[in-house]
Amino acid sequence: MATQIPSPPKVGMVSLGCPKALVDSERILTQLRSDGYDLSADYAGADVVLVNTCGFLDSAKEESLEAIGEAMAENGRVIVTGCMGNEADLIMKRFPDVLAVTGAHQYEDVVTAVHAAAPAARGAFVDLVPRRDMGAGLKLTPRHYSYLKISEGCNHRCSFCIIPSLRGDLVSRRPDAILREAEKLVEAGTKELLVISQDTSAYGVDIRHQPRVWNGPTGQGREVRAHMTDLAAALGELRTPDGKGVWTRLHYVYPYPHVDKVIPLMAERKITPYLDIPFQHAAPNVLKRMKRPANEAKVLQRVKSWRDICPDLTIRSTFVVGFPGETEEDFQYLLDWLEEAQLDRVGAFRFEPVEGAAANLLDGALPEEVKEERYQRIMDVTARISAAKLQAKIGRTLPVIIDEIGEPDEDGDIGATARSEADAPEIDGNVFLRNVSASLAVGDIVDAVIEDADEHDLFGVAAG
Repeated sequence: MATQIPSPPKVGMVSLGCPKALVDSERILTQLRSDGYDLSADYAGADVVLVNTCGFLDSAKEESLEAIGEAMAENGRVIVTGCMGNEADLIMKRFPDVLAVTGAHQYEDVVTAVHAAAPAARGAFVDLVPRRDMGAGLKLTPRHYSYLKISEGCNHRCSFCIIPSLRGDLVSRRPDAILREAEKLVEAGTKELLVISQDTSAYGVDIRHQPRVWNGPTGQGREVRAHMTDLAAALGELRTPDGKGVWTRLHYVYPYPHVDKVIPLMAERKITPYLDIPFQHAAPNVLKRMKRPANEAKVLQRVKSWRDICPDLTIRSTFVVGFPGETEEDFQYLLDWLEEAQLDRVGAFRFEPVEGAAANLLDGALPEEVKEERYQRIMDVTARISAAKLQAKIGRTLPVIIDEIGEPDEDGDIGATARSEADAPEIDGNVFLRNVSASLAVGDIVDAVIEDADEHDLFGVAAG
């Protein structure tokens, strides 16, 4: 008599917040897949729904609460995790029927809660079947790019931020573990690695930059120090199965002195010439109130020297406007600094009080209309700078990575959405290609001739 194998329970996931939270979601789902669970793409098919929340800003908390409410209404069997999990009382008061609430990166607690809510159908016929999707872990991003988290937590105590209270102090991963994960991702089809953490420049400080033996096919048993520069150099050695280099982007890089040492790697294209540096402001008075280093003049000198070494370097950053005590002179200082720095990609945020942040106790809170007016001004300035920089790329031939390919139009022409080395996914611009070959595939890296540009995006045709 045939034995019927029970159907595995299904888990749904709503993942909110930053790429670091997305990596947490991937890790949780990878473990659940290995434990015998399947995934559901909708509420109706899920035996339990996980909501990975963001708790960085009050607006993000409200979005998280709305997501929990929707999951409760559509499914009713909900487990909450992530940064807002630290406010379990608030969540349970609003949604008393939530099955469990766990905090940020408490992977084991989440998995335990899922096991209790929807026990996996385990048994000899199921447990012996290898999972083909477990080689590099389950991914929530497209196959051709992956986030690579190198550490958790942060040692800074910026007055506007509550990350240390949510995720703790810096905890760095071993370099050998990071590099083996990167190798597996590349072997599985990743062509672009996005290195993330709360403070990439501080990587390895907590473990005294201790070296570890990298036993992967690329490392072949040599030691790699737990330091950003050493890790970047090692990642620059990775090659795709067809022998091509991997794009490697460094995100959340504080401008410590040793950042200078990665610029030559970018000039040699061992890693992607792209730095994501969270400057937050430039005026010394505001930086002091933010409890951030006030060395803006030296930073401008270093930016110039970086571009002398690597002219194609792209620098992206984010800034907070309307911080308590920010005067019109402070804000104009920031605008003048941006004119001189000529950053390639800039995002801005209106200051928003966050429960538990020291900045809430500062005097000089600004009216919302002042924040909005300054936000519009900074966005106008940075859009103009971006437009001029992109205009200068017209006529150049640039490598681009294909993210999406459209359907043929009435004339049979096919368009594609791509990104250049200057564009990180989801946050920067795109390169829109016309009339691409039908043989082109998502994830391909090709050369493109740039024909036009606007404030944020480029337009062109694949070189041929």
